Amino acid sequence: MKAGIYLGKEKVKIQELPLPEVGNYDVLIQNIYSSICGTDVAVFMHGPNTGHKVNVGGEFGHETISRIVKVGKEVKDFKVGDRVYPYPLYAKDDTSRAGTLGGFSEYILVPNVKKNHSLYQVDKRISDKLASLIEPFTVGCRGARRGMILSGQGYVKGQNAVVFGSGTIGIAAAVAFKYFGMEKVMICDYSAYRLEIAKKLGFETCNLQVDDFINHAKDYFGMAYSLNGPTANIDCWLDAAGAKSILDDFLKLGKIESRFVSVAVNKEPRSIDLLHMTYAQQSIIGSGGYMKEEVDDVQEIMACGKWNLESMITHEFPLEQLDQALYKASDVNNSLNVIIKMKK
Repeated sequence: MKAGIYLGKEKVKIQELPLPEVGNYDVLIQNIYSSICGTDVAVFMHGPNTGHKVNVGGEFGHETISRIVKVGKEVKDFKVGDRVYPYPLYAKDDTSRAGTLGGFSEYILVPNVKKNHSLYQVDKRISDKLASLIEPFTVGCRGARRGMILSGQGYVKGQNAVVFGSGTIGIAAAVAFKYFGMEKVMICDYSAYRLEIAKKLGFETCNLQVDDFINHAKDYFGMAYSLNGPTANIDCWLDAAGAKSILDDFLKLGKIESRFVSVAVNKEPRSIDLLHMTYAQQSIIGSGGYMKEEVDDVQEIMACGKWNLESMITHEFPLEQLDQALYKASDVNNSLNVIIKMKK
């Protein structure tokens, strides 16, 4: 089989590897489309230790939609031909392989397969291309869920949210917010290209290069109060971008009882005025990865047809042009989601 192999900063190659042998409790899946994650771009553009734990000389890629081509004798829950989503954390039966699942390889062996754990059936209403975005959508969906308030009757409706970052995860979070019942959702970024896609999906947008965020937010969301005076009526701030200023602005401008959800990778230690947070009754919430319920919700979000989510896919490349695809995915001003067509 052909496999995309990571060789270091700005270096990948397509290599022939032996087809994995299938044991009694295993399945072999053939990848159809694989999406490029921001962490794939990071490790490609900046070198090892900047994305997932991608090893030089190893397979990588983890956002994929696949079809089963061989099943072990003892496998009861799957059959040849099933279209499936491999859960990166568990698909290799090795949690350290979450970022190196082999999404840029033609085939993946899923050992000791478990339904709704390492492998999920994919709703027939979802196209192959869109299904390749299930993984990043689950991350965004998890962040949105963490930002909702749960009552005895379900999620509290009618609140407002702002999402910073108009990449796949940021837009996924915005879509999930609306799905869960947020009244108004705005997406902020510096990329006019990506914001235009978000706007066509029905979201209010704010270009931070040219717009004054807080005045734009006041106009859109209406007014509320923070400890520092009048502010925008935003109940939840979600960070899918990772800029230092986002948390700083939340602490200064966030209304009383507002909450902040951190989805982006923020590696630097931060100092927080806990007394200010106490008086403002603000919350800071972490959101990493996702659970089974996100896989279920994302499939329903994708299948319901309310949003033209396939419009987020702006470029498609064959596996042989993996390096060109990674370069394109790094150009945030001229691309959003870049996918690799794996199956000819």
